Order: sequence, then C-alpha cells, then structure tokens
Amino acid sequence: MVFMSLTREKAIMRPMNVDKARESQTDYTPWRATKFYVPLVIQALSQSLSYPLVATIVSHGPNGVRDLAAFAQGQMVMFVIGAMGGGLLTAGMVLGRDLDGFRTFKRLNLIVAAALLLAQVAAGLPVSAQFIFGQMLGLEPAMAGTARLVMLWGIPIQACFFLRNTGLVALYNARASAPANQATLYRIASTACLAPFFVRMGWVGPFMGIVAMTGPIVLELILTQWFARPYVRRLEPAAAPVKTAGMREQFAFTLPLSFGGVLLASAGLVVGAFIARAPDPGRMLPAHYVVMGITNPVAFAALRLQAVTLAFPPRDASDNRVFKFALAAGAFLALPTLATQIPAVGSWYFGSIQNMPDADIPLAARATLLITALPVFLALRGHAEGLAAWQRRPNVILAGQATNLCALACMLYAGLALGLPGHLLGVSATLAASVATLATLRAMLSLKTAGSAPK
Repeated sequence: MVFMSLTREKAIMRPMNVDKARESQTDYTPWRATKFYVPLVIQALSQSLSYPLVATIVSHGPNGVRDLAAFAQGQMVMFVIGAMGGGLLTAGMVLGRDLDGFRTFKRLNLIVAAALLLAQVAAGLPVSAQFIFGQMLGLEPAMAGTARLVMLWGIPIQACFFLRNTGLVALYNARASAPANQATLYRIASTACLAPFFVRMGWVGPFMGIVAMTGPIVLELILTQWFARPYVRRLEPAAAPVKTAGMREQFAFTLPLSFGGVLLASAGLVVGAFIARAPDPGRMLPAHYVVMGITNPVAFAALRLQAVTLAFPPRDASDNRVFKFALAAGAFLALPTLATQIPAVGSWYFGSIQNMPDADIPLAARATLLITALPVFLALRGHAEGLAAWQRRPNVILAGQATNLCALACMLYAGLALGLPGHLLGVSATLAASVATLATLRAMLSLKTAGSAPK
C-alpha cells in the first residue's frame, strides 16, 4: 500500500503530457491500430498455441491425460511465480521510453528475474512442493511429484521470459510489433515441427514436453533481442524538463501491477484446487485443461488490447475510438472457439490431437461453448487496464485483479456447493469473474481525480 500511495502521489503531482497524448491519437486510425494489433494477436496466439502442441507430447505419455493435468499444474505454479514480475513489461512501456529510463528498467528487470528464479527453486524443495501440490492443490502423490518436476524443469523457460522483456519494451514503444511477432512465429513454427516428431519418435511424457518447449523459447529470446537492437540504439535521453523515472519509481510502479498479476495467475491454481475436490476429478481436471488450452490463446490475444491503448492513448474523456476497436476485436476473437462445436472438428481436436477418451469429448465441447464470450470481456478489460496504465494508476489495475480472484473464488465455492460438474465449474466461474473485473475497472476509471490524465 505504501508503494501504491507513492505512485499515486507522483501521478497527481506530475500531470501527463496531454499534447503527447493528442499527438499519438492523431495517428490513430482503425487500420493503423489493426496493423499494430494483428502482430500482437499472432504473437499471443502462437505463444499460447505452443501449449496445445506440447500437450500432445505430454498426453501421449504412459499416463495419458493424467500426466497432462499434472503438467498443467506444475506450469501454473511456475506462471504464478513469474507473475510476481508481471508488471515489468507495462512499467517499461510507460517509464522506459527514453535512454536512461530504459537502462534503469533493464537493471530492474534483471534484479527481479534473479529473485524470482531463486523463489522457483525454493518452491521445488520437497517440503514446500508437498505443501503446494499435495495439500493446497490436492493432487495425488504421483501427480504432485510430476508437477514438482515440471516446475523445476521450467526454470530455464522462466529465465528466458524475463530476459525477453527488454527487447519487447523497445519494440512495443517503437510500435514495431511486427518484429516481435516474427520472433514468436519462429518459436511456434519450431514447436510445431518438434511436437509431431517427438510423438513419432516415442519421446513423450512431461520431461520431453519441457524439452520441446525450451529450445523454441530460447530461439525466440535470441531473435527478439536481435530485432530490438536498432530501436535500443535510437533511444535518446529525456528532453528537459522531463525527469527520467529512477529505480525506486519504476519499482513502485511495477509492484502493484505485479501483485495484481500474481492474483490473476493464482486464478488457475484456485480453479484447479476446486475441480480436484469436485466429483470425478480424474476426468474433470483433464477436460478443463484441454478446454483452457483452446481458450487461453484467444484470451491472451484479447488482453493485448492494453498495448494498443498505450500505443494510441485517448485524446480526452469523450474519445472512445479505441474502446470500439477493442469491442470489435473481442467479438472477432470469440469466433474461433465456436469451431469446436462442429462435431468433426471437436472429435478431431479433442480425440485425435489431445487423446481424450471418446466419452469425455462431449464434456470438453460443452465447456468450450460456455466460455465462448470470454474474449469479448477480456478485450474490454485490456482496454481499461491500458487506460489505467496511461494515467499511471496501477492501483486501478490491482483492484480489478483482486476483484477477479475474489469473484472467482466465490463462484467456485457456490458452484461446488450446488454440485456443478467439474468441467463446467471452472469455465463458468472464469467467465463470471471476468465480468466482475471489467465492471470494477470501468467504475474506478469513471471516478474523477485531480491531476489524472484524460481518459
């Protein structure tokens, strides 16, 4: 709370540069926004689609989709730890636009990365791992052991994600989303080549899934940094009288966003813990994670509207052109999940690709249909979070993410008490929590505060 108040006071004392906002918005057209956003969508889809590809390697192992459920839980804990630095990218886009600010951001990124990698090692110690996977998440001993190993094997992946931040900040601030997308396309292409090859060679199971993920992610990191080099070299010191954000200010800005990211990432763990306590978790947990393997790509793409909002900030409170763009983008992103309702497509993906038993395919199809509207709410949420970041009000984003976790837990508890089947329990709670989060963000943004930037 102290860091939140410090950030809030600085936002009030130093009004945003309205002329700069107007200059950026003058550049806005639906076509320019689309050209900026489409590479982000492809990048988000490719990043997330790599998981279903790797899932085919894991689910073809000796324990089938049970290994996939354990693999997902191990990765989920890894993502929660990584989310403690989740505010770094936004901080870099807002405060690392000049040379000194970017150098400060780079140092902060390395410090946070080192601390969180040590935390991931500590979480993998036998005592802490037993508490996390056994007692808290309620996994069976065999699944808990697999999840622990997956989390530890993922340490190099986590390091690459943090090191990639600096390159992405330089590219996004230059509105050069296409090179960042190109690096991710190389990653997904290499993963798409490795996945069927590994399955054909019999290199299957959780460990081989991690191996198939790590190599392409290292390639993506190398390419991202290479593509960002010319943009980093063009950075100039801040022109007077603008003062560059120092380490303390950047950390104060990052902290509430990162804490909110932890709340957001923890949602997956909370959902898994509730489904594990619902009837027939051996069938319901794998069905839920297979469904989320389809939903997560479009969900991440929808949340990238935050970057679009920062790249094309509003001119004044009545300027809602990017809001309309976000609404249209969310509606478009909701369409792909409907394809699984076509019997042939659903049977092919759930059965042939993800190796689900025939009796469980209808479970996954019904859950996918229920969560189809999620990208619309997440796109509008990304737009609202972008507005809050532009106004330097990370407390607004934090409040939205706290609402998400609270609403999710309440809906899960109510659904479990009412006997809602596990395959519907997670997706219905996720959808309801997203609606509550969007309502919270919009309500807080509507509050007029002295010195805040125009919405």
